[in-house]
Amino acid sequence: MSERRYILTLSCHDKPGIVAAVSGFLYENQGFIIESTQFGDPSTQRFFLRMDFSCGDNTPDKVALRKSFADQVATRFNMDWKIRDRNRKQRVIIMVSQFGHCLNDLMHRYRAGTLPIEIPAVISNHNDMRAMVEWHGIPYYHLPVTKDTKPQQEREVWKLIETHEADLVVLARYMQILSPELSQKLAGQAINIHHSFLPSFKGAKPYHQAYERGVKLIGATAHYVTDDLDEGPIIEQEVARVDHAHSPEAMVAIGRDIECVVLARAITYHIEHRVLLNGTKTVVFK
Repeated sequence: MSERRYILTLSCHDKPGIVAAVSGFLYENQGFIIESTQFGDPSTQRFFLRMDFSCGDNTPDKVALRKSFADQVATRFNMDWKIRDRNRKQRVIIMVSQFGHCLNDLMHRYRAGTLPIEIPAVISNHNDMRAMVEWHGIPYYHLPVTKDTKPQQEREVWKLIETHEADLVVLARYMQILSPELSQKLAGQAINIHHSFLPSFKGAKPYHQAYERGVKLIGATAHYVTDDLDEGPIIEQEVARVDHAHSPEAMVAIGRDIECVVLARAITYHIEHRVLLNGTKTVVFK
């Protein structure tokens, strides 16, 4: 039987005594703190904390532990909080269009065990990635979409998300804009990889735009999906230095490598419950 491990995350108005109250509660319930990180944001007066802890023989079960924490600590500090099972793998649905580099990278990490998730399904508006996905033994759902069929297509997408009990949706170069309705349903549970270092060079052919402007840095951004296109809270970013000798095609190749790394990192931070929302920003405990 595996060791019982939980991750507690919380945010609340910053005030004295929060860490003492949480630590004291865990001590009283035979919780052993393995990792603890915290941050107080002076601009918002919000406090953020993540604790990874193991359980003793007399630690209550998860339901009872949550109730006790709510009654004894969370209510007193008006916390937004969750206690999650650290050993449970997150169920991640991946959405993709015709660029397969991010999907292929995630599949490799999944198969190698370096990205500890379950992938119950891949959804695409094209059939290009079917053979690769099905080779991995994962169901592939082809849901083509046009402007006129978008509402119906998104209802099918949502049905699959619910049927497969997905914890997270990853847009791995899914080249469709989600409707406000679907974005709101997936708030905080959908990650997009953007092929530029936001907020510059949005839209089509960002690397060609960068080339025309003679940029010296290119990059990628992973962020949560919101109603506003490419304006969601940023989880992770990375850049690479380029110069006048790099062609647009070379920048595309470099950019795709960066996209893969940034997306994998963002997913890892999310499934390890290291990302806490702070208004339009995030707190990421790495």
